[in-house]
Amino acid sequence: MSNQPIILVVDDEAAHRLMLTAHLEESGYRVLEAGDGEAALAQVEQAHVDLVLMDLVMPRIDGMEALKRIKSSHPDLPVMMMTAYGSIDNAVRALKMGAEDYITKPLDVDEVLIKIQRQLKAAKLARQVATQAERLGERFDFSALVGESPPMRRLKETMALVAPSQATVLITGESGTGKEVVAQILHQNSTRAKGPLIKVNCAALPENLLESELFGHEKGSFTGATSRREGRLAAADTGTLFLDEVGEMTPALQAKLLRALQEGEYSPVGSDRTYHADVRVIAATNRDLAAAVNQGAFREDLYYRLNVVNLAMPPLRDRGDDVLLLAEIFLRRFAKQNQREIKGYSPEARTQLMSYAWPGNVRELINAVERSVILAQEQTIGVGELLLGLSTPQSASDSALHPGLTIREAERMLIEKTLEATEGNRTRAAEMLGITRKTLQNKIKEYGLPPA
Repeated sequence: MSNQPIILVVDDEAAHRLMLTAHLEESGYRVLEAGDGEAALAQVEQAHVDLVLMDLVMPRIDGMEALKRIKSSHPDLPVMMMTAYGSIDNAVRALKMGAEDYITKPLDVDEVLIKIQRQLKAAKLARQVATQAERLGERFDFSALVGESPPMRRLKETMALVAPSQATVLITGESGTGKEVVAQILHQNSTRAKGPLIKVNCAALPENLLESELFGHEKGSFTGATSRREGRLAAADTGTLFLDEVGEMTPALQAKLLRALQEGEYSPVGSDRTYHADVRVIAATNRDLAAAVNQGAFREDLYYRLNVVNLAMPPLRDRGDDVLLLAEIFLRRFAKQNQREIKGYSPEARTQLMSYAWPGNVRELINAVERSVILAQEQTIGVGELLLGLSTPQSASDSALHPGLTIREAERMLIEKTLEATEGNRTRAAEMLGITRKTLQNKIKEYGLPPA
């Protein structure tokens, strides 16, 4: 099949190559073979290769020299080295020269498969990051809205349809999910893109000041109004008005906003004159406005006027591998800002990133990554630097982890949760836990967990 990853196995021992080829093909990979470094270099230049699994000690061109040349011409091609226990120092040197990982002989096939899967996934992630960067400059630029999970793909498809229209949009979702980013992308890809995008946080001001902020006021209309002031609605003329946290608006202001939406006209505070504004409104809220309507806290007519098109932002915990993609992008950003040379995350840290609930969503992830970059003492970020959960207090009911829980109980719980997250896929669960599939099988048997 054309979509099968291609692994190049480089080893001067034919029997060893044959054994590896059999296991790799059984696991769904296509395999190319080379008996030494020179043949490996030729294969890399002549054929598409997704990963190189190469021995260190070989005739003619050894693994170290072949690694150097491969990385010189194909820096993004992942290379894993195979070495005997007595050559660990050379393996470490290979890592410093650019190898992604090493495996000691005699090989544990389960470990080999897990590490190959991990490196292929990391390479795919890097390509996705590069693709996001390449989108800069395109008209419909989703680069600020990173993610390829099914919920994000559906969101982007709807945005592409809605953006060119004049429809009012209501963006809903938890805090920190990126509602303002969506509003900005919609504006940039609308027919109003050359007009202004004016933002108003409805939760940041008391009622009288918010009314003035939106509609403007006349001189002397209230204490402190020493001059006439134009409101944000007027400033947004021919463009877009983004009303963040619109659910916090008082009933009196809701009535005035409804008039502006329905009639396209408004009156400044302290004025009898009527003004017109050609404005598209995009609103956002983390509240359940339908429930607020039922409770009498939000006008039903305004709700339906705002909710012409609803864009529901998925929480980060429902976005699967998007967490790792975002974490990688934020790591690059903060490493550059802080002039730190950090390669990535440890397997344990990646597992924690995927299993954590992210109550603060993308905003919390940004905070965690920035903190970990600053605290990291090595080139790889570990669990100790992430410190997840410190910024978001949790009640006892939010987490089953508690003082007095034994290591054995915690390990069983972690394995159960990981198997649930992978829907019983033991190979993927083992990868997330940073152990071999064989070790995971033994743990499942030891703890009496149900078979997949």
